[in-house]
Amino acid sequence: MPIITVHVAPTRDMSDLEQKVAHRVVDLVSRILRKPAEVTAVIVERVNPAVWFVAGRSLLDQDKASYWLSVKVVDGTNTKDEKAQFLSALFEAMGDLLGDLHPESYGYVEEVFADSYGFGGVTQERRYVEKVLAGAAGR
Repeated sequence: MPIITVHVAPTRDMSDLEQKVAHRVVDLVSRILRKPAEVTAVIVERVNPAVWFVAGRSLLDQDKASYWLSVKVVDGTNTKDEKAQFLSALFEAMGDLLGDLHPESYGYVEEVFADSYGFGGVTQERRYVEKVLAGAAGR
């Protein structure tokens, strides 16, 4: 259900970085944001630190790594505390993977409306309604 996009600008070369980032992010999203791993999709894009700029200087010049992560979740399904815990754990995990992080590394838990978000051609709102109706029919 969640779709996650991650841009990473590492300071060290790692051949399997994309796979490691994807696994770590799915773990955090499933444990902290309580999203099912089996329907979580991740796109990881590596960015050259020479073309990622903070305060007018490239990350390469600053010898810092960075990331930008956006995860889309249905609005109202996570608390402020869960989102804060996720962003904190994400910063720590990305530092472990990427190296010395620039403090201007970003995570965004984007809450989207259930009636305009879904996968497999079905909105999350419809999935919810069908689940409720199936439960009511089973009583």
